[in-house]
Amino acid sequence: MSTPVLWLSGPPGVGKTAVGWEVYSRLAGSGIRTGYVDIDQLGICYPEPSDDPGRHRMQARNLAGVVADFRAAGARCVVVSGVVDVDRGVPVDLLQGVALTVCLLRAAPEELERRFLGRGEPVEQVEHVLREAEALDARDFADFRVDTTGLPVVDVARRVLEHGWPVLTDPGPCPSAAAPRADGPVLWLCGVTGVGKSAVGFDVYRRVLRTGRRVAYVDLDQLGFLGPAPADHGVRARNLAVLWGTYRAAGAEAVVVVGPVEDAAAFEVYAQALPAATITLCGLHAGRARLAERIAARGRGGGWWQPGDPLRGRSTAHLLRVAERAAADAEALRRTGIGDLWIDTGALSAEDAAEEVLSRSGWPDLTRCAGTGHPPRRTPR
Repeated sequence: MSTPVLWLSGPPGVGKTAVGWEVYSRLAGSGIRTGYVDIDQLGICYPEPSDDPGRHRMQARNLAGVVADFRAAGARCVVVSGVVDVDRGVPVDLLQGVALTVCLLRAAPEELERRFLGRGEPVEQVEHVLREAEALDARDFADFRVDTTGLPVVDVARRVLEHGWPVLTDPGPCPSAAAPRADGPVLWLCGVTGVGKSAVGFDVYRRVLRTGRRVAYVDLDQLGFLGPAPADHGVRARNLAVLWGTYRAAGAEAVVVVGPVEDAAAFEVYAQALPAATITLCGLHAGRARLAERIAARGRGGGWWQPGDPLRGRSTAHLLRVAERAAADAEALRRTGIGDLWIDTGALSAEDAAEEVLSRSGWPDLTRCAGTGHPPRRTPR
């Protein structure tokens, strides 16, 4: 039985992610077990392979695995947002077990330009965006189209759902995706809300990229959107194994992972999903005042916009409660004793913290992961 998948596509700035999240939220809020993923999160592996420009086939392979894992966890349908290959459309030959519906979102040129620049994007890219929008309008790979001009996100989502998606059937049993057995070095940055996992982790990733290696990056939170009940570590771990297997097969030498882990038992779930990998677990921590400051900044819209950010736009009282809980969680996490090393980010910029992580960890040590054997796996102390 195939899993219904809705892929919301369109040019940059048209609102794919915002609309996708709204559609997902409506379905999950109605009690339908629904998964969500942004396709961009399934292809952060550079330099891109010469035989897969744009990494569209890489993303499709990963999407098939993520959909299977969501389905095994009870999902009745999955919402996807993100770009497609303008010339070739979606590589459906790689999406086994998927009943795909593609919706093309479009907008009038002047509104698309306004939205694109409103995201802080460079003005010199506007012409390219408008050409891409025109090219997408001329293609016929979409099952239906929705014009977003002049409409708020909630109205666009309503119009998308008015097209009759999803058609739900009895999901039946479905095994998780069979991920390739991937070895290689994995650097995992963990810590509580507000400590800077994503900012530091992505800077680590960019620094390793500058050495000329092919490296991947994975944000575990982006692999766990499965409502109405949240995904557990098992779902995230299986999805991580799918992505790392795909990236490793494409020639990636190492992967940077960011995401929470509360104790050794949770870590072991991921270790079992990546039995051939060499995992270095780096904990980030900061003091109570610094955590509160960063959480408040997230609430005001600081940092990169991520789907489902639980802090953005929340009240001061709510953010203070989150900060108090984060401080308590940080103390509990340190007491567990897990982690190969710990970095205090309180007085450090993301760039300085990234430098500290790399200098203290010596990562990636590719000499320990050469060949096709199973290297020793570092576990939390």
